[in-house]
Amino acid sequence: MAAPSTNADQIIESKDSLIDWFESGNKPQEKWKIGTEHEKFAYRTRDYSPLAYDSNPGIKDLLIGMQRFGWKPVFEDNNVIALTGDSGANISLEPGGQFELSGAPLEDLHQTCNEVHEHLRQIREVNKDLEVGMIGIGFHPKLKRADAPWMPKGRYKIMKDYMPKKGTLGLDMMLRTCTVQVNLDFSSESDMSRKMRVGMALQPIVTALFANSPFYEGKETKFVSLRSHVWTDVDSDRSGILPFVLNEGFGFEHYVDYALDVPMYFVIRNGKYINSSGQSFRDFLEGKLPALPGEKPTIGDWIDHTTTLFPEVRLKQFIEMRGADAGPWRRICALPAFWVGLLYDSASLDECVDLIKGWSAEEVIELRNKVPREGLEAKLQNRKVIDIARDLLKISRKGLNKRSRLDSWSQDETQYLSTLEQIVDSGITPAENKLAAFRERWDFNVNSAFEEYAY
Repeated sequence: MAAPSTNADQIIESKDSLIDWFESGNKPQEKWKIGTEHEKFAYRTRDYSPLAYDSNPGIKDLLIGMQRFGWKPVFEDNNVIALTGDSGANISLEPGGQFELSGAPLEDLHQTCNEVHEHLRQIREVNKDLEVGMIGIGFHPKLKRADAPWMPKGRYKIMKDYMPKKGTLGLDMMLRTCTVQVNLDFSSESDMSRKMRVGMALQPIVTALFANSPFYEGKETKFVSLRSHVWTDVDSDRSGILPFVLNEGFGFEHYVDYALDVPMYFVIRNGKYINSSGQSFRDFLEGKLPALPGEKPTIGDWIDHTTTLFPEVRLKQFIEMRGADAGPWRRICALPAFWVGLLYDSASLDECVDLIKGWSAEEVIELRNKVPREGLEAKLQNRKVIDIARDLLKISRKGLNKRSRLDSWSQDETQYLSTLEQIVDSGITPAENKLAAFRERWDFNVNSAFEEYAY
């Protein structure tokens, strides 16, 4: 979801400028939008192998093929690495070739789901010609790290070299995971604070509801969300639950201080990535960045830096609700529905604030670490996640009902919660459904996942 326009070339004179940048994201409620991002794995239908950038067929062929629908190419070193659309949406490449739609900022969930359907229709048309398929799942069911392709983007080369210095699973995150997230607006610092606190506290609940990654290199695991587990050992400097966000006094300045203390990855000059991994943005503010001695940062440098932070909920000039395994179209629509129902209605947001009152940061972190294995059965303060999720779905349904946004069949936005309500009613996560199929119908062969769950 595009942020408000800012002069990217403006030199940053003080920390106050950074606070002001976040604050300029404030919007009145009537201008709040919904931006949904979703990734999927591409594979050859003949053998389920991944696509390299230049292979035949390759990721480049997909990007070229999508241009028949009006998408315009974005280049880096003469390689097409992204596509932009007239609506404000764009298509980008994740490190291992994951194909991502970053959706346009839209008015309601009906528009969101229409956007999802149209995107999937387009990729099916392109894929058919190339004998390529795509699947939404949190962690690749069979791909080995050594066999994963790397996309030709300067950003990823720097991250590839730096990640192993900070954790053991960073390259797995880059190459073998897919997620869905939603971007939402705020009206003021206090509104941002409440939404960030609620989002951070409830993120483990979302992880459990959307758990959809039980396989590792063709075998079952002890995890319902292997993707979420991977994030526990990526880079503790820039990922996980942020305890300070759960404090009632949390504001823009606290997030700025956090971001300033997260080591940098890179700076971009003349379209080229300059490695500044491990260096300090605070030094940059003083003109003491080793990678660019004597230079001070621009707003554009700050924007780039904020994209290298990966907490469970991320602040930009909007809020990114992260941490849901990729899945089929119904759950792509369900994630924004869940959060919009909770956060875009003031009474629903109040209920959420009351619900998390008394949850300590330590308890939320403990829950976040248990959920990848235990899913809906994990407990916080002797309450199962499934029971908390049931309460939240009721709150979300009320919030969506009050919005009263109708589609052409006079149905409101609550319809998009039904797939999550079915999960809670059954007590069975998508991951557990796949594990049952793996044992009972697929003869312990994950290739069947590609056949059964392809878009």
